[in-house]
Amino acid sequence: MNDPRHIQIKDYNYPLPDERIAKYPLTQRDQSKLLLRASDGTVSESVFCHLPEYLPAGALMVFNNTKVIQARLHFHKTTGALIEIFCLEPHTPLDYQQSFATTGSVTWTCLVGNLKKWKEGALEREIALKDRSITLSAERIGVSGTGFEIRFSWNDDSVSWAEVLDAIGELPIPPYLNRETEESDLKTYQTVYSKIKGSVAAPTAGLHFTPEVLNALDAKGIERAELTLHVGAGTFKPVKSEEIEGHTMHSEWIAVRREIIERLIAHGGRCIAVGTTSVRTLESLYYIGIIISRLVAEGRALTDIHAEDLHVPQWMPYETKEAPSAVESLEWIVRYLDANHYTTLSTATQIIIAPGYTYHIVRTIVTNFHQPQSTLLLLVSAFVGGEWRPIYDYALAHDFRFLSYGDSSVLNYDALEK
Repeated sequence: MNDPRHIQIKDYNYPLPDERIAKYPLTQRDQSKLLLRASDGTVSESVFCHLPEYLPAGALMVFNNTKVIQARLHFHKTTGALIEIFCLEPHTPLDYQQSFATTGSVTWTCLVGNLKKWKEGALEREIALKDRSITLSAERIGVSGTGFEIRFSWNDDSVSWAEVLDAIGELPIPPYLNRETEESDLKTYQTVYSKIKGSVAAPTAGLHFTPEVLNALDAKGIERAELTLHVGAGTFKPVKSEEIEGHTMHSEWIAVRREIIERLIAHGGRCIAVGTTSVRTLESLYYIGIIISRLVAEGRALTDIHAEDLHVPQWMPYETKEAPSAVESLEWIVRYLDANHYTTLSTATQIIIAPGYTYHIVRTIVTNFHQPQSTLLLLVSAFVGGEWRPIYDYALAHDFRFLSYGDSSVLNYDALEK
């Protein structure tokens, strides 16, 4: 596998006028345009509701079932200064579901807007919840990576953190929409199959799916499976370094049930991925299997391997000499889960997928059109053998709508089967 660290990000730029960025979704989700890119490079178009017609019967299609949380909280200091706290991920308790169920106090890693106005002390605001008034307090207690550890506490032990966020949080729509969150976004910026709270951005390739399209997939005999990757704010982080070696990927929490890994094995380690978040999760599974096999070879018992040991580092794919099949790698994960009596694989991934990467599991991607000079565009380029420009030139020339609320595409892998 070629090492992409010296790729020049300027080579992944293209003109994207503001008017081509979809500020709102279509009224009917599945009426968006659908670009079709065959593995021979041929590009054509259709409408998203016809997606099942272009996919093979019997294939396994994998969706990210994460749900966007209302992660933006606003506080006013006594001086009147507005402080925005953007909740990124839980710190204490670390588990998402435990954190959302916690009452009284939690700590999260957060970004802070207007930080210079909040030098010390706690922020407070009143919440009307359950027919009574509750006081929510926010206190900075430390630094965590590029953010801050913020302890939130409230004076009612019958109220969970999830209820606090639902009561006063604002849904964080992407900054490039250049508008405030509206009531309609609470519905349109979630996939119809979203279930597991934790993302601060939607897995937007899934926004086009409707119950009708899902039913049509079932009728075609296409199997559906779900995994979870909680999308972090880093998904919007632009590559600012000239070479991508200088870009640090955000680490994201993933959860994949054992049953899904078994189904992947049954399909020969091959699948269709809905969205780049599903792609990153699925391809990370390959390297998690390698990590497990390495640790066992070093003498570690499967029962002595922990979630933090399975974190996939950013550059691991380009530093790995082992080349097991996808099935062999996935089987290591099943052994690990069984040895520990786990039903779900839970860990984090920091994988970067860029030209030079060899895909191991994903053979078709359903995805939107991504920002210039983004890691998501690098991922797409790696999938289509570097031939991303004809795809984007076609989309620009044929009035496709771009980014989160924009149109969709189906891309087939541009490499020979291993």
